[in-house]
Amino acid sequence: MVSNRPLAIAVLGLRLHISLMWGGTLAAKLNHPIPTLHRFPVAPYLSPNIAMDNSTPAIYFQDLEKRFGSLSVLNGVNGQINRGEVVSIIGPSGCGKSTLLRCFNHLETINGGQLLVDGMDLAKPNLTRKQLLGLRAKVGMVFQQFNLFPHMTVLGNLTLAPRKVLGQAAKESSRMARFYLDKVGLGEKADSYPDQLSGGQKQRVAIARALCMQPDIMLFDEPTSALDPELVGEVLMVMKQLAEEGMTMVVVTHEMQFAKEVGDRVLFLNQGRVEEEGDAREVLSSPRSDRLRTFLSRMSGTLA
Repeated sequence: MVSNRPLAIAVLGLRLHISLMWGGTLAAKLNHPIPTLHRFPVAPYLSPNIAMDNSTPAIYFQDLEKRFGSLSVLNGVNGQINRGEVVSIIGPSGCGKSTLLRCFNHLETINGGQLLVDGMDLAKPNLTRKQLLGLRAKVGMVFQQFNLFPHMTVLGNLTLAPRKVLGQAAKESSRMARFYLDKVGLGEKADSYPDQLSGGQKQRVAIARALCMQPDIMLFDEPTSALDPELVGEVLMVMKQLAEEGMTMVVVTHEMQFAKEVGDRVLFLNQGRVEEEGDAREVLSSPRSDRLRTFLSRMSGTLA
């Protein structure tokens, strides 16, 4: 019998979206081998809602505010994430990146402004549990830590939420789980336990777990920050493949090369505001603001 608390953690973990392949240019900048990923058609398991009307933003936010007591973290943040777009959120520590991302699936409630995610008004007070479960089934999230159940096999971790939350039959949830494990290059690890995996493998399992919920939008909160440098590439290549397949992705990251080569746009946050935004290559190659130039100079080791 699974208690409510671990189930809730599993549901959050399952929303973590993404899976993409890593191009040669990017791979060449890493001094470690990148395993081969298996290509599969997007159908039948990616949500059909990915092909929604592209005129409606996946995420829209205006004058967004978030406070923790007297501390103001987000101070009137504006922007939107279009469907099928990969947007990287960058900025110095403490600028509000992760807080903004957590607002997008209501892990943090906003204190002011507008926030629409996949058509749902998250500024509306008193959202019901049913509404939040519906939101988090469509908005996957991948965290810095993997949040895998150590007492369950990889396959068990992937099938738990689809069975408990979506009501899938065991056979169907197992078929979907194996599909996504193959997709992230870990089909042979279905019967392994988390402590038998490397950090990079655990994060790829977490990504596959999120995809099993068939999300429309994937949120990534520094998914490689807890990994050893030689394991970063295998996770980023999975994210790259997801991007190539049209998944809407918002990525908080310090991987500037990934943001530049894979991202469509970049949002640079500073002191709780969007200080600069635009085309990823243009912003990262020719920043306009002094603060962004200073930030990128300190991150120069990761830029081409």
